[in-house]
Amino acid sequence: MGLLPQIAEGVRISIPAAGYVVSAYALGVVVGAPTIAALAARAPRKRVLLWLMVAFGIGNLASALATAYLPLLLARFVSGLPHGAYFGIGSVVAASLVPKERRTWAVAMMLAGLTVANIVGVPAATLLGQHLGWQWPYALVAAISAVTVLAIWRWVPWQRSDDTASIGSELRSLTRLQVWLALAIGTVGFGGMFATFSYIAPTMTELTGFGERAVPFILVVYGVGMTCGAFLAGRVASRGLMRGIFFCLMAIAVLLAGFGFAAQQKWSAVPAVFLLGLVPTILVPMLQTRLMDVAHEGQSLAAALNHSTLNIANALGAWLGSVVLDAGYGYEWPSRVGAVLAVAGLLVAGLSAWLQRRDLSSRPRPSARPAPESSPTGR
Repeated sequence: MGLLPQIAEGVRISIPAAGYVVSAYALGVVVGAPTIAALAARAPRKRVLLWLMVAFGIGNLASALATAYLPLLLARFVSGLPHGAYFGIGSVVAASLVPKERRTWAVAMMLAGLTVANIVGVPAATLLGQHLGWQWPYALVAAISAVTVLAIWRWVPWQRSDDTASIGSELRSLTRLQVWLALAIGTVGFGGMFATFSYIAPTMTELTGFGERAVPFILVVYGVGMTCGAFLAGRVASRGLMRGIFFCLMAIAVLLAGFGFAAQQKWSAVPAVFLLGLVPTILVPMLQTRLMDVAHEGQSLAAALNHSTLNIANALGAWLGSVVLDAGYGYEWPSRVGAVLAVAGLLVAGLSAWLQRRDLSSRPRPSARPAPESSPTGR
């Protein structure tokens, strides 16, 4: 996103048209996550991770070599295809390597790279693209992909393929209401965060009064918050998974409701941005674990769909924020719309928990074993 002006100049298009380069990647995530996870259901997961990272590297190398708009769009779409399936299947592998009570922590550590990227990768790629050309960050990512392939081959243990898994069993998870409710929590709950974060740069400059040079440092603060959230997710989940989901959604709603007020002062805006990165990131691994719990035989597909959901939430939040701004409201209002979405996510979570308790209470309890009758002789 930080290189859109350079990309637009490089392939001779407008900046709004260059924005579709970002959309092409997101579309690849949405399409690729469920498709690949379902088709690769019976393949050994380590082998799938290796091929997904190879495809990711090829897509980024093609992006670096693209010299025209349409080839670049296609290359970004191909780059996005492995994204959701990689993090979804990787989360399942990570959770399988630890005791059950540490699954959320393992998933959070697997996803921590996404948070560190906002501290190191985003500013580094922006600086590299500004000084050497927009193609070089894509080439760098392709090189990192090659290193990642070697790391997976060396350190991720082989796991036997699940002979009972199939496309049908993966798709069967989509017949479960709790899977859709978990996905809905992610869509509306994170839609509120994206309604705010999509416009964080103009909010900080127009509403708070920071200069443009301060924006990269504010984004680093956001990335630090995300990283802290990833490390806290396991501790929060250890107090109860659904309880942690409720807590995070309530905290997100309160945070977004007050973000517009906090952003009006420099001293309160920066801590608010830190919390904007912290609290939603705690929620991501817990939602991933919840999906794996309720999907039963379709864990890989459900975990991959979580990343499709986040990209849908990104589009939903950004669109609702633009509607509010186009209506003439100020930059303090997208976060308030986001608070409404967070409350909606809280209601969905409440419905999910209520249905789960109802189902548990309706199951027949095993009857108590009758006491043995005493014999006339007392033996």
